[in-house]
Parts: sequence; C-alpha cells; structure tokens
Amino acid sequence: MKIRPLHDRVVIQRISSEEKTASGIIIPDNAKEKPVEGIIISVGNGKVTEDGKARPLDVKPGMKVLFNKYAGNEVKINGEDFLIMREDEVLAILED
Repeated sequence: MKIRPLHDRVVIQRISSEEKTASGIIIPDNAKEKPVEGIIISVGNGKVTEDGKARPLDVKPGMKVLFNKYAGNEVKINGEDFLIMREDEVLAILED
C-alpha cells in the first residue's frame, strides 16, 4: 500500500532507539522515550502559496530527520506505525 500525504505534509517512520545504555543496562519498553529521529517515507506536493502555486518541500523520501517528541499525528498502516506531520514540524535533516 502506498501513501502520499497532501500539501506540505510528510510521512515519517520512527527509528527505534537503543535498547541498552552505554554501560550495558537493558532499558524496558515502558521506560523508553519516544525516538525523535525518523526516515521520511513520503512527501506531499508542497505548500500552496498565496498565488496558487505549490512550493516544493525541502525534504525528500529517504532522508533522516529530527523532530519534536510530540510532533505529528500517529497512524498505523498495515500494522506499522508512522507519523504524519507538516514539513515545518521537522527540526533538522541529519546528514552523514
């Protein structure tokens, strides 16, 4: 199943966090914080400006990004969890 968000929204899949600390302590699922890193899965056509044209988005599918812990709306598609949020909720692009 493919999903394409509308306008300036993006679909993000969270990157799971480490299950151990640096010293080797295993963190239980209920004590983990929500990850704030994710991979862009799909992007919309762009934000519609006042003159009616769509401004293309700065992010592209496959990019690794940072976002606020409580940003976006969580959705479940085919048993997998995703976030749908506006491009302006993305804080940064992680480059290798």
